[in-house]
Amino acid sequence: MAYVLYCLDKPDSLAVRMATREAHLAYMAGFAEKRILVGPLLDEAGAMCGSLLIMNFATRAEAEAMAAGDPYAKAGLFQSVEIRPFKKVFPAE
Repeated sequence: MAYVLYCLDKPDSLAVRMATREAHLAYMAGFAEKRILVGPLLDEAGAMCGSLLIMNFATRAEAEAMAAGDPYAKAGLFQSVEIRPFKKVFPAE
């Protein structure tokens, strides 16, 4: 099943994001077969302020474990992480 992970950074935490970005990207590379869409959320000025991930997991617990293991999460970057099941409708395959 697909899950959406909507992660918002703590205020004024861009330095934390940038310091852990390479570790985060390396971690995400290990989930290539599960990724549908992954990328940063941007504020109105174009600065990164969060993350949006749509990924396939067998269970919610698997999604939670992936989120908890992310170097961004371990560094305390996020003020919130929301995980929701997702059903793709368009484009139809």
